[in-house]
Amino acid sequence: MSEAPVHVMTGTLTALWNRVYAQLGRLSMYRLVLLGLAALALVALILSFFGLVAPTPLELVVSLAVLCGVCVVVDAVAQRMLGLPARVESSLITAHILLFVLRPTLEPVALVGLAVAAAVASLSKYALAWRGRHIFNPAAVGATVLTLLSIPWPELGASSWWVGTPAMAAPVILVGVAVLWRTEKLRVVGIFLLIAVAVALLRTVAQYQAAGLEIDYGQVLWSVLWSSPFLFLGAFMLSEPLTLPPRRWQQSTVAAVVGVLAGWPIPLGEITLGQERALLIGNLVAFAFSFRAAVRLTLVSREQITASVQQLTFRTARRLAFSPGQYVELEVPHPHPDARGTRREFSIASAPEDLPQLVVAFKESTGPDGKPQSSYKKALAQVSPGGALAATGVWGDFLLPSRHGAPVLMVAAGIGVTPFVSQLRHVSAAAEDRDIVLVYIASTAAELAFRDELAATRVPVVVFTRDEPESLPAHWRWAGGVRLDADGLLAVVPDISARHAYISGPAGLIADLAPALERARSITTDAFSGY
Repeated sequence: MSEAPVHVMTGTLTALWNRVYAQLGRLSMYRLVLLGLAALALVALILSFFGLVAPTPLELVVSLAVLCGVCVVVDAVAQRMLGLPARVESSLITAHILLFVLRPTLEPVALVGLAVAAAVASLSKYALAWRGRHIFNPAAVGATVLTLLSIPWPELGASSWWVGTPAMAAPVILVGVAVLWRTEKLRVVGIFLLIAVAVALLRTVAQYQAAGLEIDYGQVLWSVLWSSPFLFLGAFMLSEPLTLPPRRWQQSTVAAVVGVLAGWPIPLGEITLGQERALLIGNLVAFAFSFRAAVRLTLVSREQITASVQQLTFRTARRLAFSPGQYVELEVPHPHPDARGTRREFSIASAPEDLPQLVVAFKESTGPDGKPQSSYKKALAQVSPGGALAATGVWGDFLLPSRHGAPVLMVAAGIGVTPFVSQLRHVSAAAEDRDIVLVYIASTAAELAFRDELAATRVPVVVFTRDEPESLPAHWRWAGGVRLDADGLLAVVPDISARHAYISGPAGLIADLAPALERARSITTDAFSGY
């Protein structure tokens, strides 16, 4: 699920954002991160043959083998003991991050140090956790423990962040942008980089001045940008969704804190605060914002609300806080998952007032044989009432304006109506006085999901379907089966320039419709991908 990085943007930028996201969404977030890190490891191996990075080819290969082996084994044992599903991708991601953070080696004692860091990193996911959610970035924990152990036993090695070298900058940027686009953290990491680079530049200039040295500002800036670990830290560690708070302003605050601390490391005796310690402090700030935790959901019922849309109603085991318009990530462990992984995001269709019941809905994608195409959907179809799933978190900023008097235009494409159902149910339950118009686009009249729920809110609804719906509520009207474009939208919502536009649906369709919303005061998008 994607939310555009800014609330006010041109239709062209929104379209571009969602077209790229639609392509990246073909892979799960975790699969894309793992493939990106593996690609960087391959690039580093090639560069090592030419002496362009610090480690030698054999050091890279042996060190990565040790890190992967330890992470996979420790995770597997812990998961088996705790009755948790296997997550091999998570193990391999942690191992690859440690490869770039620690010093690859062939020394037996130093290899033991790598093994210790990998084991600690994996164990931290379970030992340093709150109600099933790890608090700290695992790789940062492993690197920190090894660095502390290196004080009495320097032969064990410590964090080196050798990835912060000019030869690796371009590959890290290219892969990092793809990962951040998919994980929707470009803006957050951009804030971190801006602050970290600015602080590091000030620190370096201050050191030069204190030493009475001549300052070459261009050279200093070049060194800070391309010879620092900031790019890798931001793209692959700070951006980890499980250790970030749910709201964008909270994430920006964490990014700023980490940026300051990473840019100007504070001396701590024989070591400095360092990059990984700065991140751990940021993780604590994120945890303080919201004691988020995994919540077990028990399936109460499943209902086919249209020919292609299925609704799942859950009961929460304990209180689950969310705001209307946010989404929940559901994990359905299953053997041999495909590239889309074992986790998916679903917009919450129920209102906070409906708790402890929580409702999600999704469009079923089937192959020629009528069976679900993705391994996730196949596994989800096997969950029967009474079965339990883990909600790994609630995220999102697809929220209505805080000022109730701000006029709103909602544009829902297909199953993209779900966050609006939650918002409108809340508006009705809370008796909020809002000026809202909903434009609902569906392939056919039979695919208009949540008709009764939307009708109960008495919000004006303009329907675009190929065929004319029967028995529409009095405050609904059919706009015809024509394709919705800018002129058509202006015809049905003539005061669009006074409204804040929200559009939700498949990423590709949002990209097509975004230019039609350029006349609105702002555009906020919620794109579904990876389904």
